[in-house]
Amino acid sequence: MQHKFDRAAEDLGNSIHLEHVNVQVPDQRLATLFYVSGLGLTRDPYLMTSDDNMWINVGRSQFHLPSGEAQVLRGATAIVISGRKALLERLKSVTSRLEGTKFSYREHNDYVEAICPWGNRVRCFEPDAERFGRITLGIPFVEFDVPTGHAKGICDFYPRIMGMPARLKNGDGTSASVEVGKNQHLVFRETDKPQGEYDGHHVQIYITNFSGPHRALAERNLIYSEDNPYQYRFRDIVDLASGKKLFTIEHEVRSATHPMFMRPLVNRNPGQNNRNFAAGHDQWLWAMGPEQYDG
Repeated sequence: MQHKFDRAAEDLGNSIHLEHVNVQVPDQRLATLFYVSGLGLTRDPYLMTSDDNMWINVGRSQFHLPSGEAQVLRGATAIVISGRKALLERLKSVTSRLEGTKFSYREHNDYVEAICPWGNRVRCFEPDAERFGRITLGIPFVEFDVPTGHAKGICDFYPRIMGMPARLKNGDGTSASVEVGKNQHLVFRETDKPQGEYDGHHVQIYITNFSGPHRALAERNLIYSEDNPYQYRFRDIVDLASGKKLFTIEHEVRSATHPMFMRPLVNRNPGQNNRNFAAGHDQWLWAMGPEQYDG
C-alpha cells in the first residue's frame, strides 16, 4: 500500500527564498568586528570585496552592508547559528573594540540578542527542527515593528498582490507572518511604540510568478524601481480597499531566472583557527546532516 503524503505541506507560494537583508554601515571595520568576528559569520570571498561594501554569508542567505549613513531596520533579523557558548565568547571578545558604539548583547531564554554598532538587532537562535526545519545556519525570519491595527491589512496584501501565503498570529491578530521561502518568513508585529522614519534599508526575495505581482503593483502605482530584466522593487504595503499606507520596507524582487539565484555561498567554521586547525573542518554546513533526515 502506498503511503499517503500531505502534498500541500510542501507548498511555498510564490516566494521561494529570502536571500538578503541590506542595511548601510558607516564603518566597514566595525561591521567586520560585529558580523564576522563577533557573530562568527563569513564575508563573501568572491563579490563585494573592496572597502565600500561587504556581503556576509549566513548559510544560503546574506547581509548586505554597503558603506553609507547608518540604516537601522525597524525590528530584528533572526539567524539560526549553533553553539550559544561559543557565540557568547565571540561577542565578548569584540566588546572592548566596539566600545563607544551601540553594540551590546544579552541572553534570553531561547535566543541571544546582539545589537550592531549602529543599533540593528540580530536574534541568534540554536537550530530547532520543529521551528526552523533543517537549518543550522541561515535567516529564518525578519521581524518588523508595525503600527497598531495594521497587521490584518498587511496579511491581506501579500496573498492578493504577491501570491505569498500569510496568516495572522498571536490569537488576537496583532502579528502577520508571510511565507517567503522554505522555513523563512517576514513577520509584522504590531506595537504602540513610536515608529522611526524609514531610512531605505531593504530585503530581497526570489519569486516564481514574476510578472503577476509586477502587474498588480503597477496598477496601484507601487513600483519603486525597475532595475533590470530580472529585478524590480516596491516599498509601500497598502490597504487594498482604501489605499492607505500600512508599512514601508523596500522589497528587492528577483525572478528565479536571475543570474545569481541560489548562488553557492561559502560558510566558514568560526570555531577553527590557526591554533586548533583540523584538516577538513574549514566549512560550516548550513543544514542538518543525513542522520537527522526528516524522511
